[in-house]
Amino acid sequence: MRNIRIALTKGRLEHKTVDLLEALGYDVSVLRNKGRKLILEIPGTNIEVVLAKAADVITYVEHGVCDIGIVGKDTIMEHGGSFFEVADLGFGRCRFALAVKKGTDFYSGYSEKTIATKYPQISRRYFAAKSMDVRIIKIEGSVELAPLLELSDGIVDIVETGTTLRENGLEVQEEVADVSARLIVNPASLKIRKKELQPLIDSIQQAAHQ
Repeated sequence: MRNIRIALTKGRLEHKTVDLLEALGYDVSVLRNKGRKLILEIPGTNIEVVLAKAADVITYVEHGVCDIGIVGKDTIMEHGGSFFEVADLGFGRCRFALAVKKGTDFYSGYSEKTIATKYPQISRRYFAAKSMDVRIIKIEGSVELAPLLELSDGIVDIVETGTTLRENGLEVQEEVADVSARLIVNPASLKIRKKELQPLIDSIQQAAHQ
């Protein structure tokens, strides 16, 4: 049987997860000095770490080529998928927020509002729950530009400290949802490899909350 594969989100969550694996007693030297490698075997174990973009972590776990994944709740909310979300790991905390140009009110007036966002599904569901029709424009880069260029009335985006918003003359109008890193598992893997996976899942969960 092949190695257990863990798909890790590259970037911010990657570093926190490597710290977590180190806290569990694994030799993470290959992960800290990975060069350009994208699949890395943890020495002395049957565990392989696969580094991928957030949305791809979900795809790899969903299709069973990776057994478990660590990904932000924002990606799960936007993309959904067929997997078990088994733990809130508590790190990578931030929030989704509706932000507007300072001193403006998104909800004033009667005209249809426009939202710029990297997260169209989350935005659509959020305003649908308020029984509001909004026009949604997907932006790939810095969404803060959209209200400044008067492309949109507001943005829905991830906010950590709010510094980028403030520096661009924007402010949070309201919170949309809290976000943190989550542990996801392929359902078939959990069934077939439960003896191997369950202790690993439990130890990751415990270490994350120490």
